[in-house]
Amino acid sequence: FISVSYHFWVIINSFLAVLIPCVLSFNVDDKNGETFNGPLEDMFGYSVQQFENSEGKWVLIGSPLAGQPAKRTGDVYKCRVGQGPNPRCIKLELPENTTIPNLHEVKENMTMGTTLVTNPQGGFLACGPQYGYMCGQQTYISGVCTNVSSTFQVLNSIAPAVQECAKELDIVMVLDGSNSIWPWTSIIDFLVKFLKNIEIGVGIVSYGEKVTHNVNLSQFDTTQSLLAKVAKLPQQTGFKTMTALGIDTARKEAFTVERGARPGVKKVMIIVTDGESHDFYNLDKVIKECEEDDIERFGIAVLGDYNRNNRSIKEVKKFIEEIQSISSDPVGDHFFNVSDEFALLNIVDALGSRIFALEATSGNYTSSFEMEMSQAGFSAHTSKEGVMLGAVGAYEWNGTVVMHTNQGTVVPLNADFQDPLDERKESLAEYVGYAVQSASTPNGELYITGAPRYNHTGRVIVYKLDGEIITVTQVLKGEQIGSYFGSVLQTVDVDQDSYTDILLVGAPMFMGPEREEQGQVYVYKLNEKGLFEHQTTLKPDNQTCCTSAHSNGCTIVNTNGPCGARFGTAIAEVSDLDLDGNRDVAIGAPLENDHKGAVYVYHGAKKTIKEKYVQRIPGPGDGVKTKFFGQSIHGVMDLNGDGIIDITIGGLGGASLFWSKDVAELYANMTFDPNKINLQQPSEDCVLGERATVCVKTRVCFSYSVKSEKDHTNLGTGESLINTLPVCLNVYSVNTSIKLCSRYTFGLAEDTGPVLDGDLPTSLNKTIPLVDCGSDDKCIADLSLKAVNNFPILSSLVIKANKEKFHVLITIRNSQDNAYNTKVMLSFTENINYVKVKANDKVCSLNNTKVECAVGYPFLKSNVEEVFEILFEVNPAHVWKEIQINVTATRYSKPCDRHMKEDHIIVKEGEQYPSIFNHTSVIGEEVKIIYTVKKDVNMETPPLKLRVMYPYLSPRENILLYLTHDVRCHIRDLINPLKINNNNTHTINPKKETLSVFLVGCKDHPCKSFICSIPHVNNSQVNVTFRVWKPTFIKVSTPLSVGFLSFACFNTVVSIQVKVQVSKEALGGIPLWIIIVSILIGLLILALVIFALWKVCVCSQPSVCLCLQGTYNRLYIGSSQIQQ
Repeated sequence: FISVSYHFWVIINSFLAVLIPCVLSFNVDDKNGETFNGPLEDMFGYSVQQFENSEGKWVLIGSPLAGQPAKRTGDVYKCRVGQGPNPRCIKLELPENTTIPNLHEVKENMTMGTTLVTNPQGGFLACGPQYGYMCGQQTYISGVCTNVSSTFQVLNSIAPAVQECAKELDIVMVLDGSNSIWPWTSIIDFLVKFLKNIEIGVGIVSYGEKVTHNVNLSQFDTTQSLLAKVAKLPQQTGFKTMTALGIDTARKEAFTVERGARPGVKKVMIIVTDGESHDFYNLDKVIKECEEDDIERFGIAVLGDYNRNNRSIKEVKKFIEEIQSISSDPVGDHFFNVSDEFALLNIVDALGSRIFALEATSGNYTSSFEMEMSQAGFSAHTSKEGVMLGAVGAYEWNGTVVMHTNQGTVVPLNADFQDPLDERKESLAEYVGYAVQSASTPNGELYITGAPRYNHTGRVIVYKLDGEIITVTQVLKGEQIGSYFGSVLQTVDVDQDSYTDILLVGAPMFMGPEREEQGQVYVYKLNEKGLFEHQTTLKPDNQTCCTSAHSNGCTIVNTNGPCGARFGTAIAEVSDLDLDGNRDVAIGAPLENDHKGAVYVYHGAKKTIKEKYVQRIPGPGDGVKTKFFGQSIHGVMDLNGDGIIDITIGGLGGASLFWSKDVAELYANMTFDPNKINLQQPSEDCVLGERATVCVKTRVCFSYSVKSEKDHTNLGTGESLINTLPVCLNVYSVNTSIKLCSRYTFGLAEDTGPVLDGDLPTSLNKTIPLVDCGSDDKCIADLSLKAVNNFPILSSLVIKANKEKFHVLITIRNSQDNAYNTKVMLSFTENINYVKVKANDKVCSLNNTKVECAVGYPFLKSNVEEVFEILFEVNPAHVWKEIQINVTATRYSKPCDRHMKEDHIIVKEGEQYPSIFNHTSVIGEEVKIIYTVKKDVNMETPPLKLRVMYPYLSPRENILLYLTHDVRCHIRDLINPLKINNNNTHTINPKKETLSVFLVGCKDHPCKSFICSIPHVNNSQVNVTFRVWKPTFIKVSTPLSVGFLSFACFNTVVSIQVKVQVSKEALGGIPLWIIIVSILIGLLILALVIFALWKVCVCSQPSVCLCLQGTYNRLYIGSSQIQQ
């Protein structure tokens, strides 16, 4: 049986019983594929790349901590696709084959495989950003990338941040040996600890009142012999501290060739003293001479004597200022102060680091690293110009981006990426180069890098590169502190037209509402000006943090921290997964599901991506041996040969290769026989329960195509599915038109074959109207309503104890076509209560002070009258002077256009009109508009007035519509306002109108109006006659409105719009110059023919015909047309 809902009857039929299990499950098969496992502690799966060569198809997997715990050299594994259930991966041994000549390399912690990118030449690039080298005792972390061929052979190594070690240093230590230094053994311990790791020349000069050379620069060949000498070094002693003398003697004598100084070697002097100099007046001169000799100076102030003798703060400050003046600039990098002689041991490492930094730097800024600690290869991207390498450690962790090309390497300056609008003079550890990308535009290449620690909120820098000149074109800034905005970047050419469409920026540590690291991804669209505009923000499914401390309402408690998703840790452009011609996007969320991880797939569409993901792929791991699924993603190749792109996803401890299914387009069409239902005419051959009813035959036809093949196939050729459905009516509440809806839900079998196109509907709905509207198929009802109450007429209301009841007798009649969903609604004042309806076949519903009753359900038949009573009672809680009940009747109907005549007027442009109008008949064609007001014979009506507005003048003030006949209204001044007749002519001099089509309305252009009174008769008709003013041709659209003055408690105005359209087409016909040229050419041809015929003695008389085509103007009234 058919159940009736509140809005329509629904017939539900099933076809192809296996339905789509989930709308969001699309064509990445997350149940079948290949898995490659490796050690979790080696971070196996941190990076992945799909790869193909002549040997087959592979998955490359980075394992940056391979070799731990002894060494963390890292490596890359190659895993052949199609090996079966237990695939074997082979280590490529890249660290052993990666080398930079003429360096003391440090590979123990190089983390090879942190970065993997494919090479356009067919190979790939693997980077170890922790690769280092030594200069003296200092290790510099420059980073290195290895260029690997398609046959897995190392071609060369790229280390753009490596610098040649500077020449060795000559260090002379100037020691204060005055009597105030105590104990001297602390100075000896300091010297031994400092000198035992030095493999370079060292000289020692001590002073008090006099200066002594204790050790010359070239005196010892080994460190051991030097330390033996230092261990027995005597204290100089003396009652004076001649610091200026000691420094000057060291400058003049200790750095000479005779004492072992090497020409061209950098000179370093370390001054250790515990008090103000007695020859302070010479210090400025001596220091100036040291500057001229390029001697870099480190000053160490020992405060032991000051503390032992309780010297004043003023004295201590004066001493420190003197030692600072001795030290080189910047003072903060060259000055140390210690509390006493014993504390000298605490600064040995810091002093050594600053001095040894000189071995790989030029100039005197020992701790201001530039590229020495750059970690180039932390990120990498192959662009059209070359390889972009992110170097986050450059310029003291401000970072930079190195461009490596065949022509050379471009290393930007620190200031090149600084924001000129930033109030700060310099950036601090913002990590420029954390992520790198490029964007192709019609105006050239844009380069993009992320700086996630800028101002703690992160930023993205967009710039152009012209040779070595960097021009920043745009800066995108993050919004939340600590979100790591800009740590992941991905540009996408969605429509594959070779130009970038969008930029995705990851902020994987963006805090969610529960203070968990949910993460989010910002989508920016590249506009025509080459600027990125924020379009939308993508977010993961909400991850509830269920921990042992917060487990209320949790079914599963997380065992791993931190909690959240880190959505946006990896963002990858994936070649067309769904075969719709647009590239797609996959985004990793490795912390989801208690660190098992997940990946979200988004489809591309119209130069962007859809905001709602189409598939969420959960991590296949257990969260223990394999975790953080979604840490890396790559999907650009078909790895199983089915012609569809597959996707590889890495985590820690493994990587998974997922096959993609084909996509099917399934189309359905449904037809009914009959195509409408007449409940008053049941079928003779359709019987239910011994009574005739209505049967409907449903025919559903299917066709499908597989996107990879693009051929359409009909399902069940020559077959049809026909269902005979009985209809029973047993519910009365309906609010709209009555229709039957047949719904088919269909899909494809799960786990096998292709998947349905997600953009196509998976159900088919079609309605069958239940109508009986006669031959014209238009139901136009005519309801009349009468309401009478039996309340006694009294001079005043009397409240009785028994709550006396009264009724309202309602009579409703339909005089024309069936009235569907007819309702009678009563609204009443609060001093009465609704009791019930006194009719068994009526259903009424109460809503506060309103009652709604269905009448003649499902429709009130033609020429049928229904009578019923509504019972009320007085409500003593509200005592008012009067009782008011408003009764209205409604029905469902479509707008009636029965009286709309299809009229239009054609005016030929070539038609002539007199220059002087002497009668209204010559003005133009007539336009007649008729308004009819009809009422029932016994119905009381209020006084009615009709107001008509019409456009009178065009924008150029030419007349449009000219009222010519009396309308029996107050319009004497409007009828024939120019008084045109035989005795009063009007000369025509119109202004030229534009040929373009535009609208004229009464708001902006002159209109006129008149008001007509409607008499108290059953039928009134108002005829309005205009004439189109021929000299004017424009298009008009303006309302003619009807206003009705109401009576009783209502004030209702009803308006009817009548569109009057006048359009002018462009001039047609044949231009005059064409006619003239044609005549001349015709005459020439005629002369030639006559000449030829004369030659052969044959003559004929030719004729020439010329046809002219006129153009027409049309006047449209409403939707109707009349041609003349």
